[in-house]
Amino acid sequence: MGETMRPARRPGEATVDPRLLEILVCPITKTTLAYDASRQELVSRAAKLAFPIRDGIPIMLPDEARLLTD
Repeated sequence: MGETMRPARRPGEATVDPRLLEILVCPITKTTLAYDASRQELVSRAAKLAFPIRDGIPIMLPDEARLLTD
């Protein structure tokens, strides 16, 4: 009673609040981020970086980001 339905997820995979994704921007370029659910990352195409999401928490530190290779 009063519980909300949540989307199914794989064991150990945390979800990110969609409202949070709407307000987060790249800490370097201040541009929007793309959510890569399969890799659990927020991608900044402008900075060519992917920021990890750990336990549902975006880690928005440039030192923690993965460099994207094209």
